[in-house]
Order: sequence, then C-alpha cells, then structure tokens
Amino acid sequence: MQTILVAGGAGFIGSNLCHFLLQKEYRVICVDNFLTGEKENVSSLLGNENFSLIEKDIISLHPGELPQFDYLFHLASPASPNAKSTRSYVAYPIETLLVNSKGTHNLLEASRKNNAKFLFASTSEIYGDPAVSPQPESYFGNVNPVGVRSVYDEAKRFGEAITSAYVRKFDLDGRIVRIFNTYGPNMRADDGRVVSNFIIQALSNSPITIYGEGSQTRSFCYIEDMLEGLTSAMFTENTKGEVINLGNPDERTIKEIADIIKELTGSSSDTVNESLPPDDPKERKPDISKANRLLSWQPKINLSEGLQKTVEYFKKI
Repeated sequence: MQTILVAGGAGFIGSNLCHFLLQKEYRVICVDNFLTGEKENVSSLLGNENFSLIEKDIISLHPGELPQFDYLFHLASPASPNAKSTRSYVAYPIETLLVNSKGTHNLLEASRKNNAKFLFASTSEIYGDPAVSPQPESYFGNVNPVGVRSVYDEAKRFGEAITSAYVRKFDLDGRIVRIFNTYGPNMRADDGRVVSNFIIQALSNSPITIYGEGSQTRSFCYIEDMLEGLTSAMFTENTKGEVINLGNPDERTIKEIADIIKELTGSSSDTVNESLPPDDPKERKPDISKANRLLSWQPKINLSEGLQKTVEYFKKI
C-alpha cells in the first residue's frame, strides 16, 4: 500500500482529499498545525488504521521528522482574502508568506529525501487582476507585489518558483496546480469566502454582503471535481514539471451567485453593497484546455447542484 502525505490535510480541500484518498485505499498521513484547518474535519478518520495525524507547523519542520511516503500534496496555507475573517491570509500575513516559502522548501526536501512525487497547490490568485480572460497557464499575471493581497499572491508565486527549481536542479517529480475558486462541504462558516459567507447570511436571513457592485466574476468548482483533478494531476504519467489550471470555467458574477443562493435557501435576505477591497480581481475564469488534454479532466457538477449540496451541509452544522 502506497503512502500519501497531505500537508494542510485538516483544511477545506485537504480534509476532503484525505477522505477521498482513503477510499482509494492509500495510506494517508495528514500534517496540519490547525491555524486555519480544523481537527474536526479529520476526527472521523482517527480510528482508521491507514490514517495518521501529525500536528506540526511545516515552517519549523525538519524533513527528517516525517515518516516515509510516496507522494506529497502541499495544500498548507491560509487561503481566504476576506480582511474581516480571523481565518484569512490578511490576518496571518507572515505565516502565509513563510508557509509557502520556507514550508514549501521543507516539504520539497522531504520529497527529495523520499524520492516521492510532489504537488504544489498554487492558486488562480497568481494571475492577480488579469488583463486576459480566460486565464491560460502561459499568462504571467498582473499582481501588485506590495498590496494587501501580495502576502498570498507573491507567496504562491515563490512556491511555484522553488518547486520548478527543484524539478530542474534535482530532477524532482513535481508539478504545480493552480486552483480556482472551490467550494463544498468542510468549508468553515467563518472563513470569509464568497460561497460560505453568502450561504450563512442567507440561511439566517441576514443581509448578504456584496463587495462593489457585484459585477466582478468568479468561476466556482465543486470539491468533488477538484479532488478528481488534483489526484489526476498527481497520478497521471508525464505531468512532471507541468503547471495546470484546475477550476470550472462557468463564469458568473458575484451578484448572480448571491441570487442563486437566495433562491436555493428560500431566503428573504436583502443585499448590501460595501466598498471593493484593494486589488480585487474583476474577472476570474480558467482556461482548462491543458487539464483536459493532459488529464482528460473537466468538471461534471454544475453550479446549482453543487451549491445545493453545500447549502445542505451548512444546514447540518
């Protein structure tokens, strides 16, 4: 049985990935310091003999501390841009910079020591406020290097650079996946992201907060589709050194998302508009032709279906 290490395995995507991999009969090691992840997300797995949990900050990790593994998914990082959330990268700017730089270096060294395959979970945010739409992997982006969002954007760009350097210098079997907006079960109610914010507000009939006029666009991918994409990027042959967009190209305005969630929840919430945060991207739509070509991957779950499943999850919690 092969062993997979998931860094950031108690977070939203990471915890879903741990569950998914165990179902595929891998041995899974979850590493998390619970800065923005939740132990409850993986607590049901603790009795599984093929699952182990290591509470550790990868910033201070020594590569020799980790048990042997065959694959490593690096998903460790705060990810929410919402300045009002205590779970956002705005709340943890230094930690975000270090986990994607020093932490990535530590995990790359551990992967080299184990001769393991490595996947760096990057982000659509490396494209910044794009001048090109949809965004292909060849687009270098339009990022403010000293803005509030730079602690995440530039940290992920550095993570991509050092991963690529390890592939070139040490022949590490590494790949980079640029994850576009993803949603579904195990999202935190207080993480400050669009979908969780809107659903929580709608379920309580509170005003739904839209930043700006709501004309900015996002493309939302349901977690099940993202897990298929991530594992395909890791396990498909000839993905070494590749940079691959993963996301759903179904582009919607933020106002559309709010309206769909209001309808799905039967909410009487009004919408309120607040000022747009600095450097907030006006467009976000992935070009996934490369993922389709290399991985035979494309999302299958449409927005209404995925949002309905996510609403049901939030009703339960």
